[in-house]
Amino acid sequence: MKIKTITVYDKMQKNYRYQLVEPRGKNFDKEFKPELNPEEMLELGVFGGRYMTDCTKEFPKNWFKKAKLCSERHDPKLNCFGVNASKPLSYWIKNRWIHPADPRGWFQWYCRYYMGRRIPDEDKRQISRWKAFRRHISQIKKNCPPKDLECRPRQRQAVLHWAYDSRKI
Repeated sequence: MKIKTITVYDKMQKNYRYQLVEPRGKNFDKEFKPELNPEEMLELGVFGGRYMTDCTKEFPKNWFKKAKLCSERHDPKLNCFGVNASKPLSYWIKNRWIHPADPRGWFQWYCRYYMGRRIPDEDKRQISRWKAFRRHISQIKKNCPPKDLECRPRQRQAVLHWAYDSRKI
């Protein structure tokens, strides 16, 4: 595979460069098995449609064809479960969950990882965070009748933000 360099110019990063060293959607860490890819997540509705509206040039155009986006504001109605399940970026920064390479957080990391970027230590950290989020799946299973999508909508939306598909539970 030919290594490709991506240069990012958006509201949060200027002249940030990274390399794609793996094929798109392939060669993930053996412990990382997301149920949804970034395109599916954007189409279902995540982050109130506000996330990544200024960086569509960085990723494949097809990711945004059916994406539910709103460049003006965060709109919970655009979320798959119609509720707000997000914390502001300031909260993530305060808790030191933001890595300088991905100032928008986990989903930005996932999009770039999916595209083929690898940062070994950061990948390990983010995959560990993703695995820890599974506890919310257990809570949905324990407290909701099967496939009752109206049960725990905030928690269902939150797990969707982490590439888990609670519609199957």
